[in-house]
Amino acid sequence: MDNMDEGMIDIHGDEEIIEVIELNEEEPGPDDLADDLEDVDFEESAEANYDDEGWETDDEMEAEQDDSELTFSKHTGSVFCVNLDPATNSLAVTGGEDDKAFVWRLSDGEVLFECTGHADSVTCAMFSHDSSLVSDLEWLEWHPCALVLLAGTGDGNVWMWKIPSGDCKTFQSPACQATCGKFLPDGKRAVVGYDDGTVRVWDLKKGNAVHVVKGQDGHRGTLTCLACNKDSSLVLTGSVDGRAKLINTATGKVVAVFSTNEGNPKESIEDEISVESVGFCNILPLIAVAYLDGTLAIYDISSQVLRYRCQHQAGIVHLRWEESSSVVSTCSLDGALRLWDARSGNMVSEYHGHSAEILDFAINREASHAVTASGDKQAKVFCLQRPDR
Repeated sequence: MDNMDEGMIDIHGDEEIIEVIELNEEEPGPDDLADDLEDVDFEESAEANYDDEGWETDDEMEAEQDDSELTFSKHTGSVFCVNLDPATNSLAVTGGEDDKAFVWRLSDGEVLFECTGHADSVTCAMFSHDSSLVSDLEWLEWHPCALVLLAGTGDGNVWMWKIPSGDCKTFQSPACQATCGKFLPDGKRAVVGYDDGTVRVWDLKKGNAVHVVKGQDGHRGTLTCLACNKDSSLVLTGSVDGRAKLINTATGKVVAVFSTNEGNPKESIEDEISVESVGFCNILPLIAVAYLDGTLAIYDISSQVLRYRCQHQAGIVHLRWEESSSVVSTCSLDGALRLWDARSGNMVSEYHGHSAEILDFAINREASHAVTASGDKQAKVFCLQRPDR
């Protein structure tokens, strides 16, 4: 692996390509948590029709209203992903079906970088913790405080790279796809979900799996999503088997199982409603689970009781909790962005403007703006209004 000039590095491994673009001239040093990695041995409208699972049928949606402040229209295909820079919250990166990624300014939509040269769609794009770098891959995660990337591949291996040196470490697993993964907030471990329903908690320094959740404790189908609580003690997993599982990262034990079909067992996994997104509330002992049938379920962690069921017209794609409130946001296949108050289960507000499904969205740190990515080839910036603002 050779370093490239002008802040750009191509890293090749198992036919995966990561393109890293330096956004700032000076590279800041890693924070305290990063020191633990130094010893690692690197090598439609409402009239649109949907099928039973919430997917839009042949009738196309038409945007009846546009609540957005700005529309970004540089992509020539569906926009699959969006991420905001955590340092200033003033930049967005979007990736799409057109094999391109753009870094652009939220205030006026001006393009700062156009990332070309990809041979396939850009389905994941994220800024590093200090907003100095942006990268893309099928799925990847930046370390919470260091310029270190984690990514999974189709053969089940998980790769960790130091940027910009390109030093690499591989976490080897059985030959099945690594479908999702995250660094734990402690910066010392990572959790990865696999196509065979297993979950592994990896020690980043030692390079071994400290816990493997499989068999009856694992999922019956592919892992679709993961989330971690703030103190790294719990991981929440979601799967096509229609279940979300709460796992203790210290013991590797499943402490709770959540399902909308609990008490009504299905004959096969094909009959289950896939879990598409999960998340922890930062200020209350609550979790949210989003299903492809349009159900947003709010559960109490302590009692494991369902508190609220917030129903959408179409399948939910992603959910995100605000950092310092009880509000959880969702985007769905009907092209709308919705905000829900987990204390009451009521919808706070909703925003329209896309003529196709929303495939991803991001919310800034102050929860004042959201940026959406859609199948209509556009990204939009919405100002989030609340009755208390």
